[in-house]
Amino acid sequence: MTDPETIVGLDDEEAVLRRRRWARDRELRAPRSPQHLSTADFLTLGNAVCGFLAIYSITTGVLVPHITNPDAAPDKHSAATAVTLLLIGSMCDLFDGLVARKLRSSALGAELDNLADLISFGIAPAYFVAVWGMVSPDSDSRLSALIALTVLLAVVLRLARFSAVKVRPGVFQGMPCPMGAMTVIAIVLLDPPFLPGLLAIFGAAYLMVSRIEYPKPQGLLATATLCWIVVSIGCLAAWATGLPGGDNLLHIGAFAQIALAAMAPLLVIRRKVGQKVGDVRARRAESRVG
Repeated sequence: MTDPETIVGLDDEEAVLRRRRWARDRELRAPRSPQHLSTADFLTLGNAVCGFLAIYSITTGVLVPHITNPDAAPDKHSAATAVTLLLIGSMCDLFDGLVARKLRSSALGAELDNLADLISFGIAPAYFVAVWGMVSPDSDSRLSALIALTVLLAVVLRLARFSAVKVRPGVFQGMPCPMGAMTVIAIVLLDPPFLPGLLAIFGAAYLMVSRIEYPKPQGLLATATLCWIVVSIGCLAAWATGLPGGDNLLHIGAFAQIALAAMAPLLVIRRKVGQKVGDVRARRAESRVG
């Protein structure tokens, strides 16, 4: 038979091992000091780098050639590279939160995330709009700069509100900045008539500061978001390289992005209309009974 003291010793040893594992996990998950960067922080910095490189690409490949030769067509490769960089930045933004929750985060995490989002999803799309107003025929550069400013201010307000206002778990109040930025760029890529395009861009900026709730990309939704980013990069590559049907793929992808952004407000409108119809029917039923 096993000695009772041996059993007690084994139980004590297991308890010690459990405490050590718990302490190690707590240490790994505890926020680092501001002097140290976590793995999630490097992803966040990658997002900021992608935003800067996107601005650089659209400047050297679209704006500068247009200034030197106004009759030259915009370079598809540079435009596709810029948008692809922002999509990669969106991927970094998607993963940095997941990594921060799984691994150790740092005290700089939230501040770095807001600053990187401001570059990639605020300054970069606003710059896209401003450049589009300069190179697009029958456009007004001053008006496009004004709408670009509304995009930038919408992102600034959106990020400030995200840090200051608490909402119920699992949702964002207002359209998330990455989705808003990609929606603005999708409108620019479609190259619509100037004034309707500016109105659509202004609508996307409004959705970012609205109180409409958008679901957070978690679980299956995060996987679907990642797949959508990969598909979008494929559509951009087909368009930039001139593959057969590349223009159609770009248009389909851009329209799908705009439709995804409009889905939440459309559902809200549908719910409100349904509630009003239900109230009217209830009043009619009460009047008939009375």
